[in-house]
Amino acid sequence: MPPATDPNRVMIFDTTLRDGEQSPGCSMNLGEKLEMARALSDLGVDVIEAGFPIASPGDFESVQAIARTITGPIICGLARCNPADIDRAAEALKNAARPRIHVFLATSAIHREFKLKMSREEIVRRAVEGVERARGHVEDVEFSPEDAARTELDFLTEVVEKAVEAGATTLNIPDTVGYAVPSHYAEIIRYLKKNVRGSDRVVYSVHCHNDLGLAVSNSLAALMEGARQVECTINGIGERAGNCALEEIVMALRTRADHYKLQTGINTRLLYPTSRKLSMVTGMQVQRNKAIVGQNAFAHEAGIHQDGMLKERSTYEIMRPEDVGIPRTELVLGKHSGRHALKQRINDLGYRVDEGQFQRLFDAFKVLADRKKSIYDADIEALIENQLQTGAGDVWTLVNFTCSASSGVPPTAAVTLKHEDGRTVCEPAVGDGPVDAVLKSIQRGTGVELKVTDYRVRSVTGGLDAQGESVVEVEFEGRKISGRGADTNVIAASAMAFLQVINRVVMRRLHPRLKPTDNVEQEMVPVV
Repeated sequence: MPPATDPNRVMIFDTTLRDGEQSPGCSMNLGEKLEMARALSDLGVDVIEAGFPIASPGDFESVQAIARTITGPIICGLARCNPADIDRAAEALKNAARPRIHVFLATSAIHREFKLKMSREEIVRRAVEGVERARGHVEDVEFSPEDAARTELDFLTEVVEKAVEAGATTLNIPDTVGYAVPSHYAEIIRYLKKNVRGSDRVVYSVHCHNDLGLAVSNSLAALMEGARQVECTINGIGERAGNCALEEIVMALRTRADHYKLQTGINTRLLYPTSRKLSMVTGMQVQRNKAIVGQNAFAHEAGIHQDGMLKERSTYEIMRPEDVGIPRTELVLGKHSGRHALKQRINDLGYRVDEGQFQRLFDAFKVLADRKKSIYDADIEALIENQLQTGAGDVWTLVNFTCSASSGVPPTAAVTLKHEDGRTVCEPAVGDGPVDAVLKSIQRGTGVELKVTDYRVRSVTGGLDAQGESVVEVEFEGRKISGRGADTNVIAASAMAFLQVINRVVMRRLHPRLKPTDNVEQEMVPVV
């Protein structure tokens, strides 16, 4: 039986923690993934694709932890169509209340010839074996023919029909490289539903990339042809230009319910808080004019627009900001605020912390309150994210630092760091500026040499006493890795961000990601 039985109900399959995390610089640690998984569960997504368990020990542990912790949504793990991947995914998901294994195999001519070097017959056989093996572990199996939008329709029909016969309950038709346009993509779904035997027994799903800026449009076109699951990410993050944005597809269906006559189970008032949370976790800011959750989404500057808004909001607003969770007012805290007020605000912002985390947050809040007259929501979010990103598993922690910079004298710095084995190191360094000197001191102390490819600083809130948020990005083994820190001292924030990067690099060296092998598709990371 397909997971969704209401013909007008669209399932939201969130892949922020899998495909979204593959966006350059958007990797997350275990604590961050758990926090985002809780937020997605609160948001009301139907499926959380928690990761690709065989990719690395870290990915396996994340999927396993989410499967153990999160109840409500289906928890999904990705696997290529080979036994090792599928068995590893099953092991990670064994404690999930509602597990799903998502198996995939490329089908397009260009992938068959240049990547897989497989015949059509071999691909069909591998797809069937993969689905059957997954069904041996779980009842809920999703199959994806990677690069379906560029696959010949006759062969695509054959592959997915065999997958249905083998036991797939969901058929995902990915536009892996964002090649499709709405009319073309709609025709693919229409053709498959008409020609694939057993279509009435499965849910058709769509996974669209945004290379031509058409991911949401293509997904909506597919829904009009009977697809009933959309694979998407918060803020549209993902490989290259990203994925279909969850907040956009959900609000399109809600705002134009008269046209689509479809609904989701999403609590739309949590869209904006969830978007903000992901931005804080990854350091990837939402563009100001981003639909639904951008800073300008409900801003009106033109005089004629402002006049219309004053007379009747619906003249220039097709959605109410409160319906997506954009706050009209916010509670301002200060140094006299108590534990209860802080805990309530943390809950209102959609975060869940245990008592140990809350005590550390409260201590940090009091320190910040002595520096700032007023503390706003963004300040509290920054404190929370600092707590989430400073995990118990960090190899290096910041003890203290000093730096000196003046006109005509090269800046110097000395950073004291503590290793998890208990030893401390302190290495002086000279740089082009105080931040450069601090980062070089950290590199010398840890012995990890990295080239910074991007460095950004922004104000978390307004005012001269605002916290500064620093994002440091490096390239390591072909992947972008970023770190984030926030403090009223921007140099301290930069040191925190860079040390977070160092810890992630050290962990990747200890636990390298999946390497290509001769008997599976030749790719480091799947881009279904």
